[in-house]
Amino acid sequence: MFKNKPLSVLIGILLALFLGVGIYNIPYVNVRLAWRIDSLRAELMAIFNPPAEQVFVPLAVTGTPPVNLLATLPPPGITIVSENTAAPTEILATLPPTITPTPLPGRIDLKGSKFYVDQNNRWNYCGPANLTMALNFWGWKGNKDDVAKVVKPGINDPNKSFIDRGRLDLNVMPYELADFVTSETEFSALVRYGGKIEVLRGLLAAGFPVIIEKGYYEIDSQGKYTWLGHYLFVTGYDDREKVFIVQDAFYHHREGEAPRKDALVKFDDFINGWRSFNYLFMVVYPTEREQEVYNTLGNWSDPTWTDRYALELANADIGALKDIDLFFAWFNKGTSHVQLQEYSDAASAYDRAFFIYADLDQDESYRPYRMIWYQTSPYWAYFYTGRYQDVINLANLTLSTPSTGPTLEESLYWRAMAEYALGDDAAFADMRETVRLNPNFEPGLQRLQEWGIAP
Repeated sequence: MFKNKPLSVLIGILLALFLGVGIYNIPYVNVRLAWRIDSLRAELMAIFNPPAEQVFVPLAVTGTPPVNLLATLPPPGITIVSENTAAPTEILATLPPTITPTPLPGRIDLKGSKFYVDQNNRWNYCGPANLTMALNFWGWKGNKDDVAKVVKPGINDPNKSFIDRGRLDLNVMPYELADFVTSETEFSALVRYGGKIEVLRGLLAAGFPVIIEKGYYEIDSQGKYTWLGHYLFVTGYDDREKVFIVQDAFYHHREGEAPRKDALVKFDDFINGWRSFNYLFMVVYPTEREQEVYNTLGNWSDPTWTDRYALELANADIGALKDIDLFFAWFNKGTSHVQLQEYSDAASAYDRAFFIYADLDQDESYRPYRMIWYQTSPYWAYFYTGRYQDVINLANLTLSTPSTGPTLEESLYWRAMAEYALGDDAAFADMRETVRLNPNFEPGLQRLQEWGIAP
């Protein structure tokens, strides 16, 4: 009997593990435990590879960069512009004046809480939840899961629900949300940089709520106070209190915490968070009211004008800000140059931004190490100036920061593009991985087809 005891213990351990795995995979249990396991994994990873301590240092460009025909060609519809042909202030001066606004009401409340959707019990659902609010406002009958099935379908594993499959998709880009509106609904959407408080007030007064993208400091899913990117549904304002009325889809799992319906955000705090995304905003609207939206926007209806204006905002911020806000300002300058297809100027601006980042406090709650999760324009700037190794280095660093591992399809895409430009066969595996992680990732599917490679 004594001799059989080790075997009995082993069998008991195996049965306990088998039972534990079975219980863990029960959906009710999985929803409540999976995030805790991810949190533990993240904490262990942070001990050995603290993400806030990782710094991207741009390489000095020397000699002639490698040339590959595909690498020198921009995506369809893009034209490379080597440098500015006129100063931004000169260009702005030649643009037609914006429509003279009529006086706006001192307070607008579009009753956004009636359409409130939270992102609770879902993985990285900020984008789907906010877009659902915007669409529901106009009478759309879908829900956040309908949006997520398209914009973050996740790994095609029939043994898992799409909710669990989409867990590894850490971010949904604004263009993905806008594409969903135009391809999956009867409504329209536009995305612009360079927004202002006055622009949002005008849209709200005209009856059009707005989605913005912002950065803020919050306790993340691992329980750490840190910088995060976030969408916010803006449904009103009050000039007397100098606040926006917003619907915030995010709230913690802490018992007793109420949803953030009709939250009030001071104008100054709003701007400070909005700055880190180059003052980006998105409007969802009935297609038949498009001209009304354009009339309300004035100059902001023209994307080229807004990109120039955003560049002016970045230049003004550079002259007035310091520390982390100065990093955001230089980053915005690079983003605006990319939008204008001025890649050399963009690369120089990003170089400055990353050098400022390196000098920031290394405290994880301060450095915005998730920046490239949400905004990938530096890849465009470095790729289209032939700085392929910088693209690879930046992608490597970015892919090392998520607790889920290298699951950012956009960073994998650009690493694959740079590897292909350098003649590295690793490009094929990286590009395949982009569409394994997100089967709807159109850029990856397009490149694989061009390269003659099966997904």
